[in-house]
Amino acid sequence: MRDANGDVMLTEKQQEEIIRLVEERKKKWIKWYEEEGLLKADGFDDAIIGIDEKTMRLIYSVSKCIEILSKNMSKEDAVDYFYFNMESAYVGEKTPIWCTDNF
Repeated sequence: MRDANGDVMLTEKQQEEIIRLVEERKKKWIKWYEEEGLLKADGFDDAIIGIDEKTMRLIYSVSKCIEILSKNMSKEDAVDYFYFNMESAYVGEKTPIWCTDNF
């Protein structure tokens, strides 16, 4: 099925299956790279969007991190918490990369 612009439209079930497959693949490549000493932010696996293979650092979506934090605090507090406690923290050469993706 296509929309008025000719783009393919997926059913909700198809969208859910794609999300499931992407999450499954993400878990596999994180496990595959674990021997490289990836540094993970606890509780933020859903915000991982990639790996910098040159430095072997995980790349996190800033907007997804803030979304995760917003489940337990206001959006304003989540933004403050993220930038003060996560983005500004240096924990060694494997410190994650925070990708600003909320333009």
